[in-house]
Amino acid sequence: MLYNILEELGSKTEIKGLPLLILFVSSFVLVAVCLRVFKRILPKDQGREFAVNGSLSEGKARGAGLIFVTCFVFLTALFIPLSLELVIYLALIYLAMLSGYFDDAADEPWGNLKKGLIDLVVSGGIAGTYYYFNSSKITIALFNWQIELNPVVFIALATMLVWASINVTNCADGVDGLCATLSLVSIYFISRLLPTTMMSMCMIMLATLGAYLWFNCSPSTMLMGDAGSRAIGVFLALISLKTGSPIAFIPMTIVIIIDGGLGLIKVSFIRFLKLKNFMKNIRTPIHDHVRKNKGWSDTQVVIRFTLIQFAVCICYYLVAK
Repeated sequence: MLYNILEELGSKTEIKGLPLLILFVSSFVLVAVCLRVFKRILPKDQGREFAVNGSLSEGKARGAGLIFVTCFVFLTALFIPLSLELVIYLALIYLAMLSGYFDDAADEPWGNLKKGLIDLVVSGGIAGTYYYFNSSKITIALFNWQIELNPVVFIALATMLVWASINVTNCADGVDGLCATLSLVSIYFISRLLPTTMMSMCMIMLATLGAYLWFNCSPSTMLMGDAGSRAIGVFLALISLKTGSPIAFIPMTIVIIIDGGLGLIKVSFIRFLKLKNFMKNIRTPIHDHVRKNKGWSDTQVVIRFTLIQFAVCICYYLVAK
C-alpha cells in the first residue's frame, strides 16, 4: 500500500508529518486537475428562484461534488489501508453523492420523499456500521463521562445525527465558498481528536475541499450542488462519531447547524404545526437573511461565519482535548 510506503518514508526523515504533507499535496493537485479537466461534463445551473442573488448562478457548472467526491474515494482507497468498515463508509458516502448528483442533473427535481428515503438508508447504514465495528459507548468530553447506550437507542440517535448533518450541510450551501470553508474548519478541528487512519482520511478531504474552493471562491465558476453537500454532510457526521464523542458535532459544526438547520425548523413548524407566522421576519437559510436584510456581501458572509465557527471550534478543542 502507498500508505505504508509513505509511513516508512516519514520514519526515515527528520521532517515530522512528511507522509501527511505528501498526502495533502498530491490529493490537492489531483483534485484540482480533475475539476478543471472534467468540468465540461457537469450540468449547468438554472439559477435559484427564491435564493438571494440566485440568478447569478445560472449557467455555472453544477454538481462538482461528482468529481471531487469520486477523487476523495479513489485517493482514500489508494493511500489508506482499507478495512471492511472503511469500505462500507466510502460506499455510503458515494451513494449520498450520487443521489445528490442525479437530483442536480434531473430535469425535474426529485421529491422530498425519494430524497428522504435515500438519506435514511445512508444514515442508517453509517449508524449500523459504526455500532457493529465499534460500540454504543459515547464520551461526554467536557466532563469526561462515558456512557453505554442501548444498541437500538444508539443506532436511532446516530441515524438522526447523520440525517441531520446531510440536510443542514445541504441547506448551508448557497453562497460561493461558504459550505466548503465552514466544512474545512470543522473537519480540521474534528480530525485533531481522531486516530491516525481517520486523520489521514480527513487530510484527503481537506485537500479535496481546498482544491474545490480554488474554483468556488467568489465569483465562482462551479458549484458543488447536492452531490457535494450531501456527501460532506455524511463525512462530518461520520468523523464526529469516530471521535467517540458524537456530541462534538454540535459545537464543531455550530454555524452549519444554525445556518441550514433553522430553515428546516421553520418549514417543519409551518407545515406540520400550521404556525404560518413562525419566524416570519427571519429569512432562511440564515446566509440569505444577512445578505437580504442586513446588507452583507457574499465575502462578509463567508468570513464572518467562518470566524465564528473557528472561534467555537478552538474553544471546544481546548476544553475537550
